[in-house]
Amino acid sequence: MDFAAKFKLIRKAERLTQKEFCEVLGFSESTFRKYEAGFIEVGAPALLKIANHPRFKKYALWLVTDDVAPESGQISPE
Repeated sequence: MDFAAKFKLIRKAERLTQKEFCEVLGFSESTFRKYEAGFIEVGAPALLKIANHPRFKKYALWLVTDDVAPESGQISPE
């Protein structure tokens, strides 16, 4: 699964609109829409912003490796 799809799954699992997700993370809405649509490649700064944010840290392992470790609090949004 690509990062665009993963971003969308995380956002939907957290019941956030694109605007709300951007406000929480400090992303520009236009850039985030392009990420989620797959128009631009997701870079390390965007990945780190999500993986290190307290609300989304539970998805960090899955976001980067596709693995989960529920015993460590690392889950997927699915």
